[in-house]
Amino acid sequence: MWLDLPALESALDTEFVGRRLIYLTSTTSTMDVARAEAEAGAPEGTIVVAEEQTAGRGRFGREWVSPAGKNIYVTILLRPTADRLRRLSMLSPLAVALAVEEATGMAAQIKWPNDVLLSGRKVSGILIDTELAGAEPRYALDGIGINVNFDIPADSEIAEIATSVKTELARETAREPILASLLNRIEKLYEQEDGEAVRSAWRNRLETLGKQVRLAFHGEVHEGLAEDVDAEGNLVLLRADGTRHSYAAGEVSLRGPDE
Repeated sequence: MWLDLPALESALDTEFVGRRLIYLTSTTSTMDVARAEAEAGAPEGTIVVAEEQTAGRGRFGREWVSPAGKNIYVTILLRPTADRLRRLSMLSPLAVALAVEEATGMAAQIKWPNDVLLSGRKVSGILIDTELAGAEPRYALDGIGINVNFDIPADSEIAEIATSVKTELARETAREPILASLLNRIEKLYEQEDGEAVRSAWRNRLETLGKQVRLAFHGEVHEGLAEDVDAEGNLVLLRADGTRHSYAAGEVSLRGPDE
């Protein structure tokens, strides 16, 4: 039921990511623990892993359902340059998609900006918190949740939009290979100097592009064709009036053909 930490460590080929690991059977949120570690001067690459979160959260303050011993809940402490910080929201879902594929053989896509999908349903969510000193980043907390052996209740509000590795494979799977692959790929992509290569690989997995969508952010709804993403990872919408607008964040949903 619990993670096999020696097996996880033996599968790592990182220099710094995951080399300092804080493992908890239960906590409010791995983000909370990682923030305290960051403020106390913990080294870059420190990770906080929990078997259960009692107050896990996703984007827009939503609850992240976090049952014990089933999934992966991890926050990675990074101390990025400004350039690396700009790429973090692209490289993190890319790393998750690659890790899931490597460990399971299943093809993963990304819903802009950073939800990872299997068979069109969400298997992973990412929340990135950044602490700045003026315009420069002090640290970033890369919080990642992956549904691995989670049996999603059929009557739950997430049943129509979420899935798990177990659901897709129709069997349980070990979490250690997925987590190890994730940490290995996070470090490799984070260290990569060619930011355009990262953006291009992330873009190629975006299932959002080419679709008519609604984008909701800060109480406003914007509609149009998800035409492309720019160099910063912003979504470019082609509006009905022919104008183009870029959006740095938001929640995307498909727009029906008759709407």
